[in-house]
Amino acid sequence: MNKTHIDVAEFQQRRYRLLAQMPANSVALIPAAKEVTRSRDTEFLFCQDKDFFYLSGFHEPDALLVLVKGDSADTPEKVAANLDVNESILFCRDKDPQAEIWHGRRIGPEVAQSEYGVQHTYGLSELEQVMPMYVNGRSSLYFAQGQDKVFDDMVFAILDILRNGAKQGFSAPGTLQDIRPIVAEMRLLKSDAELAIMRSANEISGNAHQRAMKFCQPGKFEYQVEAEILHEFASNGARTAAYGSIVGGGENATILHYTDNQDVLLDGELLLIDAGAELCGYAADITRTFPVSGKFSSEQAALYNLVLESQNAAIATIKPGSNFAAANDAANQVLTKGLHQLGILQGSLEQLLEENACKQYFIHGLGHWLGLDVHDVGDYQMDENRRQLRPFEPGMVMTIEPGIYIDAEAQVEERWKGIGIRIEDNILVTESGYENLTVNAAKTVEEIESLMATANKA
Repeated sequence: MNKTHIDVAEFQQRRYRLLAQMPANSVALIPAAKEVTRSRDTEFLFCQDKDFFYLSGFHEPDALLVLVKGDSADTPEKVAANLDVNESILFCRDKDPQAEIWHGRRIGPEVAQSEYGVQHTYGLSELEQVMPMYVNGRSSLYFAQGQDKVFDDMVFAILDILRNGAKQGFSAPGTLQDIRPIVAEMRLLKSDAELAIMRSANEISGNAHQRAMKFCQPGKFEYQVEAEILHEFASNGARTAAYGSIVGGGENATILHYTDNQDVLLDGELLLIDAGAELCGYAADITRTFPVSGKFSSEQAALYNLVLESQNAAIATIKPGSNFAAANDAANQVLTKGLHQLGILQGSLEQLLEENACKQYFIHGLGHWLGLDVHDVGDYQMDENRRQLRPFEPGMVMTIEPGIYIDAEAQVEERWKGIGIRIEDNILVTESGYENLTVNAAKTVEEIESLMATANKA
């Protein structure tokens, strides 16, 4: 059974950690996402704001989390020990039997207080009256200014009321702070519960990639393969993909964010699939590339093994204290040497290595943070040369995804043209090195060919 649950105590602890980093006499406002209209009176499937979810675990739209820091407590433990002055307040939709008949059940303020471990709850109908009292008299206000204009307007309206209410004893915070950098740093290091979910998301996603390999054959359409992937996700509790699935056959694989997924798959082509499930809000992000017919050509195998070698070299560098720059150097060295050996890059190898000449065909970054977002939050600490020097720490999760893309216009021998290959795994930094979370999606040439050869393709 996949673990898809984070205890309410963990959400409480996250709030205590955030409050501990705020100065005394401050307040933070974190709004939930709103439903987004798709067309006329239909909405897109709701996706909760990730920072709001991280701190509350609450799934309904239009809610608001308010965190009040009253004293100078400097540890989460001290915050938790003094909840009379360090408070969590949740505003959520009021219970409404008529609305619930049409649009589904609402938790309501009364149940939300006990289920989500906050000190106080209010209905949204009370927001305008109650929220100013939590902002009044505070020295600092934390919120994500610029993220939601409607919310910004509401906050500044409250500030105007407080600034103009000196005769009533009101005072507005003198300092406005962006809350996002603090939460981003918290989200970067994953807990055991988060990692359990991410392992499950990887397991589901890996099975989906293997299902696609078994299903694939010449004459199928890209969208049919995509349907197999999405079916595997949903059948195992991941109702949605973490992002728009890329299913690109042949030269479509050289388009990095190809999502049309409408062309027929041809014998002799490769199929690149970049697809990951979202489970309990957490993303997997996996890419596999394999032959439509089930058998790599010699050129395809040569390039594929080169990309795989570069990925293995990059992953081998991952450990506490290392960084993305070191992983990039390892991958680029392997790719540049290999492309030179194959005759795709020509000239002095020493100069090619110095210039990172592989970037002509490896045109994107090596990887990114992964978590509640596919391209997750967290500083990379780039230097003036855009080298990502942030030291890895246990609990960080990232993708490692080298690739080679040679389109039809490239100045290379005809046999290399129209080939796009990417291999992507999700990697956790551990105390002693790394753990590859992507363990069940065939990856070597031999594994892929064997899996596809034994598939029943009626």
